[in-house]
Parts: sequence; structure tokens; C-alpha cells
Amino acid sequence: MSEKRRDKRNRILHNGETQRKDGRYRFTYLDTDGNKKDVYSWRLDHNDPYPKDKKKDLSLREKEKQIEQDMFHQIVSNGGNYTVLTLVEKYVSLKTGVRHNTEAGYKTVINILKKDPFGSRRIDKVKLSDAKAWLIKLQQVDGRGYSSIHSIRGVLRPAFQMAENDDLIRKNPFQFELVSVVVNDSVTREAITRKQQREYLRFIREDKHFCRYYEGIYSLFHTGLRISEFCGLTLADIEFDKKRIRVNHQLQRTSGMQYIIQAPKTESGVRYIPMTDEVAQCFRTIINNRKAPKVEPMVDGYTGFLYLDKNDMPMVALHWEKYMQHIRQKYNSIYKVQMPTVTPHVCRRTFCSNMAKSGMNPKTLQYIMGHSDISVTLNTYTHVGFEDAESELQRVMNG
Repeated sequence: MSEKRRDKRNRILHNGETQRKDGRYRFTYLDTDGNKKDVYSWRLDHNDPYPKDKKKDLSLREKEKQIEQDMFHQIVSNGGNYTVLTLVEKYVSLKTGVRHNTEAGYKTVINILKKDPFGSRRIDKVKLSDAKAWLIKLQQVDGRGYSSIHSIRGVLRPAFQMAENDDLIRKNPFQFELVSVVVNDSVTREAITRKQQREYLRFIREDKHFCRYYEGIYSLFHTGLRISEFCGLTLADIEFDKKRIRVNHQLQRTSGMQYIIQAPKTESGVRYIPMTDEVAQCFRTIINNRKAPKVEPMVDGYTGFLYLDKNDMPMVALHWEKYMQHIRQKYNSIYKVQMPTVTPHVCRRTFCSNMAKSGMNPKTLQYIMGHSDISVTLNTYTHVGFEDAESELQRVMNG
């Protein structure tokens, strides 16, 4: 009977286990494809002390257990040799028919991973703590904001879920609540008060330079349109006879300066928005002041856009964001009481908040806003403060 193999501490070694002359342990096995593989550790058992000056690692037998579990569940060894970068690239390659904003977001994440050492990590080596540590590093070292990190994690989590579903890894390391790891330092674009809205619009109307944008900004405050929907409006979309605005598309401009027409953000985005008399008058003024270009621009079959830039191309969201930024800067340079940040999206939030405070039926408001989920209407866009609570309480008590 042959003598059983032992390590330097006289412990019996299992099949496939050996101890090298330098004291390091090795386990040799065949993977699911029949290929010979080796794993190493300076410790045989988890109770063994860590050798000095050696990196902390699982013991050999802990690694053997993992291998046994992986082979039982048919987990592909070494994560299929995918790195984080190559995994994300594969995930993105399978996403077809996405909007250009989404595609641009994918490219941003890929570019980040190309430059960051994390992108070259093998996916089966990325643990939960590694994923959390990397996102914290993005914020605290790289200076990225919460919304940016949220978008990055929004790509990596489904990519790693794909790897888990394909049996490349045992567990998705990005399955955790982001706010439990990264500080939410994003600034919420709140609705402004009715008083601020009136003062803001008064200033625009009376300003010699910015008055040309009054009707457009007034309409944003009183329709709840998304800015991309507003920019996409054509002469045919303003139905004065029925006092409504037809919304069935939006105008976008890509990073490559290409103008494109897309469907609204959600299926619920296809809708008709009622026009008040004041909004209808604004659109009449916009159309009357519209200078006919030498050549009417056409984007994906749409023509007759309401606002054109100096190059006779349709204005896009960036134009209006810049106009509003300059308006606020000029206002705050004149008045001591400062105007908060106003963007096209703040106009939309303000409209929704005002309608909710006025008692509009939530389902009606959801329709006008084009929200697919009423919780978005109620929770994201409706801003209630102490004065609102006080007046509502008085109304109920006196009713």
C-alpha cells in the first residue's frame, strides 16, 4: 500500500493537491472542457495563518470548493476570460435599436473603462466589495457626480447580469442600492414658485434683447412640454381650430451635429395638449414672427419647425438652455433678490407642480405630462412646501 502524500506540517494532501518547495500549495484539476488548470495558495486550510509579506487570499481548499461548485453549476472557468471592458462591449453590441442618447451613454461608459484599470479586471475576479469600491473611487477621486455614476452603474449592472445568466460568473457584484454606497450630491432641479415665474416672465417680456424668446418660454411654463418635444413642433402640430398641440415626435441633435426625429420618450408621450387662450396667442405670435428661410429645413420628413437658428436649422434644447442661462445671469446682475436656476426642465416641473396644487385630477395631469407611470407625476414633479400644506389645511378646515 502506497504511503499517502503529506505537506511539510505532516497533513495528508488530497488528490490533485501538492506543496511546492517554497511552501506554496497547488491544486490541479480538469475544467468542464477537459483542460488542465492550476490554482495556488500559500495556505492549505482556512485556519492556517497568513504568511508574512504575502497577499491575503483564499486557502487552497476554499478555492477547491469554489471550483467544485462552479463545475456543478457549469460556471465557465475564468469568467470566460472576459474583462469588464470586453463584457460591456459585448452587452452593448446586443442592444439594437436604442435611442441616440442611450447609445451615446454606452460609448461614454466604454471610454471610461478603456482608461480606468477597472476595465481590465477579469469579471470573475470582481467581487461585491470591488464594485462598491470602484464606484466610490469614481466619486471621491475622479470627481464624478451621482447622476453620472448612476448612469455608469446602469450599464454595468445589466452587463454583469448577462454574464451571470450565461454562467460566466457566480453572482452579479453590482446588485446593490447605489445610494447605500455613493453620496447623492445631485442638485434637484426644483419647480419655482408662482411669484418667481411671474417675475421671470415679466423680466423677459420687458427686456429688449430677450423679449424675442418670451412666447416660447411662456409656452414651456404653461404646457409642460419636454424641450425636445417643443423643439420638434411644426406648423402642422399647432391645431388652433381645436385649441390643442399635437405631440407625436421629438427633435434631437446628436454629438455629431446630426438632426434626428424620434418618438416621444414613452408610449404615453404621444398625446394632445390643450392650449389656453394665452398659449394659443403665444403660438400665433411665434408663427407670425417666424422668418421664412431660403430653404425650409427638413429632418426625417418633418418640416416647418417653429424656431430656426441663424443657420436656418431648427433650434434644439441646447439653444434654450443657453438662453435661459443668460436671462438668469442678467436678472441676477440687476436685482438683489436672486432668481433660482431656470431650465426648460424646470419649466416642465413648475407646470406640473402648479397644476397639481390647483387640484387637477392626477390621471389628467399624467396624460398631459406624457408620463407612463403616475408615480412619476406625483413623486418626481409635484413639489409641496409648508405654505402649500398650510393653505390646503385651511381650505379643508373651512370647507
